[in-house]
Formats: sequence, C-alpha cells, structure tokens
Amino acid sequence: MATSRSEDEESLAGPKRGPATPAGTVPKRRSSSRFIKRRKFDDELVESSLAKPSRAKGGPEPPPRPGGGAVGGGGGAAPEPPPGDRKKVSRAVPHPVPPGPPPALPKRLKKGKPSPAPRDLGRWKAADDLLLINAVLQTNDLSSVHLGVKFSCRFSLREIQERWYSLLYDPVICKHACQAMRQLHPEAVAAIQSRVLFSKAEEQLLARVPSSPVPSLDTFQDLLQRHPAVFYPARTPKALQLHWQLLRQYHLLQDQTVQPLPKGDQVLNFSDAEELLDDSKLRDVRDEVLEHELTVADRRQKREIRQLEQELQRWQVLVDSITGMSSPDFDSQTLAVLRGRMVRYLMRSREITLGRATKDNQIDVDLALEGPAWKISRKQGVIKLKNNGEFFIANEGRRPIFIDGRPVLGGCKWKLSNNSVVEIASLRFVFLINHELIAAVRSEAARLGHQ
Repeated sequence: MATSRSEDEESLAGPKRGPATPAGTVPKRRSSSRFIKRRKFDDELVESSLAKPSRAKGGPEPPPRPGGGAVGGGGGAAPEPPPGDRKKVSRAVPHPVPPGPPPALPKRLKKGKPSPAPRDLGRWKAADDLLLINAVLQTNDLSSVHLGVKFSCRFSLREIQERWYSLLYDPVICKHACQAMRQLHPEAVAAIQSRVLFSKAEEQLLARVPSSPVPSLDTFQDLLQRHPAVFYPARTPKALQLHWQLLRQYHLLQDQTVQPLPKGDQVLNFSDAEELLDDSKLRDVRDEVLEHELTVADRRQKREIRQLEQELQRWQVLVDSITGMSSPDFDSQTLAVLRGRMVRYLMRSREITLGRATKDNQIDVDLALEGPAWKISRKQGVIKLKNNGEFFIANEGRRPIFIDGRPVLGGCKWKLSNNSVVEIASLRFVFLINHELIAAVRSEAARLGHQ
C-alpha cells in the first residue's frame, strides 16, 4: 500500500529531486504542488454540506462505504483515500446519500429582515403612551381620556383608540413603546403620573369632604392614609386639595345643592348683574404713568385735529381748482345741491328723479355723468320736498341706497338732512340744503295754512 500511488497524486506532489537529467533528453514538465481552487460539482456540494454539520457539532462520523478500498481488499474498513483519489471516485461513482440530520442553512439566510418600525412611533411619544396607559387604567373609558387628558399632540378619539389597541395586540409596537418608556427619567415619570385623571371612586371620597369649613392639607393627608387602595399611588395631599376645590366650584360635593333658576320674568342675565355692581366698591388702582401717557396722547391728537381743521379751507380751494367746481353758491331758485366728485346736480323743483338716462328713459339727474353707472337702475330713486321743509328720498330701484351708511331698501324712504352722504352703487354724493330758501318755503306754507 505504501508503494502504490496514483498518477494524479504524483503529479500533485511534483517531481522528485533526483540525479540530473542527461543531456539530449527532454526535461519533464514541472508542476506546482500548490492546490488550485476550482468550482465544486453538485454531488460534491451535497457531500460537503453533509460533512460540515457533523464536524461542527462533534457528532459521529458517517459509516464506511461498503466494498472496501481500491488496493487492500478485505472485510475491514478501508483507509481514507488521498484527496485526489477521493475527488476522482466521487466524480466517477455517485453514491447514495445516507439518511441524517437536515442540512443547516447558510449563515446569510439565518439573518432575518429587520422588523419594520411602527407607523405611529414618531408621533406618539413615550410620555404619551405612559399617560394613556395610566389614564385608561384609572377611568376605563377612552372617551374620558380623550376629553380630559392633554397629550403632546392633539389626537382624535379614533387615533387614541387605535393606539390603545396597538399597545394591547401589536407585539412590535408594544415592544418599542415599552423600551421607550423604560428610558424615561424618573422626574418625567413623576410629572406624568401627577397628571393622571381621577377615577370615580376617588371623586366619591373627595365629595364626602364638607365644603365648610375649608379643610386643610392634614385632612387630605389623613384621607390618603385611610384609603391607600383607592387613590392612585402618585397622589399627594396638594393634588387632592386642588381637585376638591374644583369639585366645590362646580357644586359637586355631597353637602352642596344647585340653586334653581328664579322663575318669572326677572331672570338674572349679564345686564342685570352689571347693574347690581357698585362701582364705588370696586378696587380702582391708579397708574400715574399710564394716565400721564394717555393725557399726552390726547393732547397730541387734539392738536392734529385743530391743524387739519385750519388747513381744510386751503385744501378745498385746491380741490375746486383741480375739478373745476366751486363751492356751492345757492341762488334764489336752487333748493338743494347733490354734489359728487365730478358733477354737481341742482335741485330746482320740489321733486326730482335719480337714475340712468337712456334713449327711451329721460330723468332729471343722470348719475352716469359722475362715474360707472351700469349697476344703477333706470329710475333709482326720487327726492321730494314736503311743505314742512324736509327732504325725503324714496328708493325705487333694485339695489339699496345708503344714507350716511344706513341702507334704504327698495320701496322704502328716508329723511335727508344737510351734509348727508348718499351712496348709490359705489357713487357717493353730498346733499346740501339752501336753508334761506327753505325757510322762505316754510313761511309761505304756514301763511297758506292760516288762510
């Protein structure tokens, strides 16, 4: 067995060192003993995959193949052939795969994909989750939690329900939430626990405390010591006192009764309450600095108003020179003037019509001369003078007429006074009255009435 070596093994081992090659002969081709890595065939891959787990785990070696070795034939186990012969045999004669443990998965397949991050992890903070859990455990009502708990974001009732169900039934979200809550600072946890809602049992115990006399902190400390199982562990006497004051404010204590509203016509409202207040009893804190600043500002505004009144005549002359209109000089026949920005209309009869003139419709005052009048009716209104010397305007169009900012609808009328501002479809006019002529009209009417 020692002398029998295959040709492949000799070729892999390389040439032996021996005597020098005689001259004239062809030297043998040199071959390297270095192992060349090549791709394995399918049967070799199966064999290597079966052999690796047994060696890694330290299990028993596979049983010897039947038939013995190539040289030493006998009933005993044949020695393991060299690497070259083993590959040659495995290529030549495929052998059946013996039953054994299933092949192990490659390491790259064992690594699973990273679990996806929960969708609401960025919006729901760890403090919100802790506050939600404590509030639900106290009240057992998600609607009360939605109305009474102030989270970092304004969550809707549906979002709160979805988050609560996710914390209960979604293992991924629950795991991330628990990890985040464990990393909270103890002071932050204490601040969150102090904001937990009060349960019904806690409010019932607080409602038993009488409203008068006002209890002290010792009363609530004694209440905590007598009922440790009812109150939340993070409750303090100060927190109980504040909540008791809130219950007393809304008349929710047991010794309080809600007063019914007074029956009859005299129902207390805000106006009646304001009348009952005595201004002399109100505390008036005077601020001398503020009063001085208000006085200085009032003087400054009055000074500016006085200067504008003095300059008004100068500006009026400038406007008249630009528009070509002079100040209204009434003659013996003009009862009133309807002055616009561009045109001045003279009223010389007791009744005039306002509107938009067309080929088929002739009126006394054509408002189209003042500006755009496509929104004005053909007969927009009528101005009349009564015997008592009063002017009235009647709206006969579709659009309202504004007199000093007050709308006059269609079919209604309104009294005109001196310097009244008449606005019709964005056109503004000033109505000026000739008081001397109107006084003469009134005296003439009175004289005819006496006759």
